[in-house]
Amino acid sequence: MVLLFLHDMILTKKIEGKSIVWLSHNNQYIVVENIVADTLNLLNKKTPIKEIFTTLYKSINIPYDEASGFITDIKKLLKEKIAEEETFSSHSIPSTFHIRKYYKINSSIFFIEFLSDYSFSLIHPKFAHLEVDSQNKIDYHYKVFTSNDNIHFYIDNILIGSWKTSESHYFQGKFSMKIIEHTHKEREDNWMGIFHASAVSNGEKAILFLGDSGNGKSTSLALLQANGFSCLADDFVPILSENKEVYSFSSAISIKKNSLPVLLPIYPELETSAEYHFKALNKIVRYLPPKNSGSKQHQPCKTLVFIKYKAESDLKITEISKLDAFQQLVPDSWLSARTENATSFLDWFDNLSCYKLTYSDNEKMITTVKKLFTDDL
Repeated sequence: MVLLFLHDMILTKKIEGKSIVWLSHNNQYIVVENIVADTLNLLNKKTPIKEIFTTLYKSINIPYDEASGFITDIKKLLKEKIAEEETFSSHSIPSTFHIRKYYKINSSIFFIEFLSDYSFSLIHPKFAHLEVDSQNKIDYHYKVFTSNDNIHFYIDNILIGSWKTSESHYFQGKFSMKIIEHTHKEREDNWMGIFHASAVSNGEKAILFLGDSGNGKSTSLALLQANGFSCLADDFVPILSENKEVYSFSSAISIKKNSLPVLLPIYPELETSAEYHFKALNKIVRYLPPKNSGSKQHQPCKTLVFIKYKAESDLKITEISKLDAFQQLVPDSWLSARTENATSFLDWFDNLSCYKLTYSDNEKMITTVKKLFTDDL
């Protein structure tokens, strides 16, 4: 690991003959040849160009003109900037909210007020199983409302953020992060990352299921929790930087309509559960409460599994390139921009095994996951 405490920070991790590079100025991860990573480090140290030319000539034996172009291209990586944050028109907190709900998560009471059915629909379905009756004592007071095509989010009358309604998923991410902060008593700065995955636990370790929407992450999680495993989190998987462990997130498991024939015999309650139509995502889902031994639990991550249900296919599990896994993992993840957390993330990833699992037989999938936990493949 290389740490450079200069104008910009660069972290590098060599994996499978290449380098993963983190650039602090735009919180970007890239996979490059080792010579590119070495040149980035030299440029960041303000090394004289002649020395860099000499290093390149000795390493890859390229002429001056080619080396000059090579260095110019690499310099561009150090100059890319983060886009400016959007500004939003002024607004005021409404005096009256039409929907008022109480939720109990761990031992904390959340009082959440929604101005409209729209803002309510963005949050409540995933947390409906945690709703409780009106409480005299509350720990956190959230307010969510829209104005001028923007969503605004307040906690204890302090603005947390505003987002365009067309980008409501960013609001939902921040809302979920605040729930995690408050239920686990850890500030956002302490989290290494949030991963678009499903996390299953055997009580000692966790496995993350990843893959495109519709590949079967949540359905597999529901099947596994019916067979002795615990659901740590679905869709929004938080990992703490200090211990690099997967923490629970108490939202419900999203079950798509085409998974109902498989899951109804196991979870008959899904028959009468509310159905939600998400037109923007072109999906219809119901929500299944997670079953676990405690919403404060957390475990180290054992492996990443890119899972896919494919009708009539034989079960196939293969260990895959970590670099391929990395390039699939990062685009769908929120990763902290703090140097300490980026260091934790690279170290965490370096110690994982990565697999691809394709299946159609549920029993075989469950047996295979059991073997992954016991290193018995």
